[in-house]
Amino acid sequence: MPTSPDRRRFLAALGALPLLSLHGMISNEAQAATLKMGEAETFDIETLRARARQRATTPYRPAKLEHEALLQDIDFDAHQKIRFRPDHALWGNEEAAFSAQAFHLHRYQKHPVKLYELREGRAREILFDTELFDFLDPKMKARVPEDLGFAGFRLMNPDGRTDWLAYQGASYFRSCGEQNQYGQSARGVAVNTAMPDPALPEEFPLFTAFWLEKPEPGSTTVTLYALLEGESLTGAYRFTWHKPRQGPVKADVDAWLYPRKDIARLGIAPLTSMYWYGENDRRDASDWRPEVHDTDGLALWTGSGERIWRPLGNPPRLMVNSFADRNPRGFGLLQRDKNFDHYQDDGVFYEKRPSVWVEPMGEWGAGAVQLVEISTDDEIYDNIVAYWVPANPVQPPQELHFAYRLHWGAEEPYPAGNVAQVTSTRLGKGGIPGQPRPPGHTKFAIDFAGGPLAAMPPRYDLEVVVTASRGTVSGQYAVRVVGTDRWRAFFDLDATPGPDPVDLRLFLRLNGQPLTETWLYQYFPGSQPWRS
Repeated sequence: MPTSPDRRRFLAALGALPLLSLHGMISNEAQAATLKMGEAETFDIETLRARARQRATTPYRPAKLEHEALLQDIDFDAHQKIRFRPDHALWGNEEAAFSAQAFHLHRYQKHPVKLYELREGRAREILFDTELFDFLDPKMKARVPEDLGFAGFRLMNPDGRTDWLAYQGASYFRSCGEQNQYGQSARGVAVNTAMPDPALPEEFPLFTAFWLEKPEPGSTTVTLYALLEGESLTGAYRFTWHKPRQGPVKADVDAWLYPRKDIARLGIAPLTSMYWYGENDRRDASDWRPEVHDTDGLALWTGSGERIWRPLGNPPRLMVNSFADRNPRGFGLLQRDKNFDHYQDDGVFYEKRPSVWVEPMGEWGAGAVQLVEISTDDEIYDNIVAYWVPANPVQPPQELHFAYRLHWGAEEPYPAGNVAQVTSTRLGKGGIPGQPRPPGHTKFAIDFAGGPLAAMPPRYDLEVVVTASRGTVSGQYAVRVVGTDRWRAFFDLDATPGPDPVDLRLFLRLNGQPLTETWLYQYFPGSQPWRS
């Protein structure tokens, strides 16, 4: 949900900037001596599930914040002067493809989490130690107590200088995918997001403990476990991350959830992103860059096999849209536009932001993919959320199990070869150039590429199937864009301003067969500069 400018800047820096090594590497024996470890205890997923299940039977007691005055002083600039020592990284000098480094607590993450190393079924807590960090400000180091705790952790690439996975803050985590560029985040769970009833505020359960299992030598797979605690539920998580040397990053997620009380809206596999403006809403382009967004659309692959593309928007007010389904095959927040010229930002590289696709494993039953869009006036806010909401009531003493795979990559993992995809959505003044423009009309131009359209020669009998929840549609037709393999569908909409938006649906058809995925759009008449 919306966050402060400092927090957005802070989290971006934590994930996106490489950490330069300040020390030389040391031997395994020396490293073992630098990590303070607790006593070994037996651990497996059944132990974690039992712990979460038992805690769900007791009232939630939020942990007391310790050293709050100190943490309040560790703002973005102060945190930049506290650096984890790479030579102290977990597994940093062993035959593991990845090493782990801890995050120091700070103003924006004051809740400490416990970190454990897991080897051969035995877990030992990694104890906080100020010697794990370099403090460029000696006065700050003198203030930090020995029992402070960690804010989270990140997994480093084999070079030990850059990271590819980070867990920090509530139940948030993210990966940079194969393009080494962070963008959107995922969460363990969403609870009562964007509820209309103010008596049901959104909750942000916390991952309070992590168990990091040492990978096999040379393996590109690493398994993590996490305990989730919140006011309305607890949870036990197993994340099996796969980071090949080439290609997208994947995570197999098993989530066991235990409600403490009835939950009005439970969001499974939530994704969080940022959308300020794009080619479809240039009225919001108050910045010099042509487009600014981490992702540009929600893609759905329904249980019935339909492919849907819903361009994201920056609505005038908070909007929640639900897409009912049964046993969905997948959904995701994607960044389809990968042209640098469309962003012109060589600092954050929006064209490289990873798409994230949720692939349910097994049958999820009835429910809906829900999309939340929050009005924003800057790129510093995460204003987009998408997740699955099960149709059945969520109440104790249930055990809910959801298994899914997260794909973090440049491309959609299962593109439809039998239909074309939407590549762009543009809006402008309706009517015909050179003729009097009808007042209140808006022209839509939607481009498609791929599928059966790619090799289709120009023709004029493609049917543009378009419907609107209100207003009048006219002038619809489709043509091949000269010199390309893309096709463009046009139509005009005449709709009066009002409290409700216009829901639009469009696809191309030939001889009764769909040629494209279904384009969905939510349009707010009356806020465009061309309207008169």
